Amino acid sequence: MEKNKTKLQELTKGELETMQIVWKLDGEFIVRDVHDLMPEPKPAYNTVSTMVRILDTKGFLTHRTLGHTNLYKAAVTKQEYTGTFMQGVLNSFFDGSVSRLVTFFSDNRNISVKEADEILNMLSKK
Repeated sequence: MEKNKTKLQELTKGELETMQIVWKLDGEFIVRDVHDLMPEPKPAYNTVSTMVRILDTKGFLTHRTLGHTNLYKAAVTKQEYTGTFMQGVLNSFFDGSVSRLVTFFSDNRNISVKEADEILNMLSKK
């Protein structure tokens, strides 16, 4: 992501829904492609077009013009966004402590022994 590589903004619910579709498309697309994959009830085509332009302006998408059509492409991978978002959650709510994060989930969600083992295995590999 060239435009905004140093600081990704948090996506709104609508922007994230749009980006989830963009990441599934995995390549160049036109607005109609995103609109077609929107769940029912579908927003108006113009709403999707506006959302795509906003994401382009924010640096989450890039575009090139071919004739009268803009071809868009993700400028940020799902992995990049997830990492930035989760780092923000970790810093904002858990003072950067992974153990506090894991404790939160173990206290507020029944984590199975298998999941706990997977977490421990991932952490031991780091």
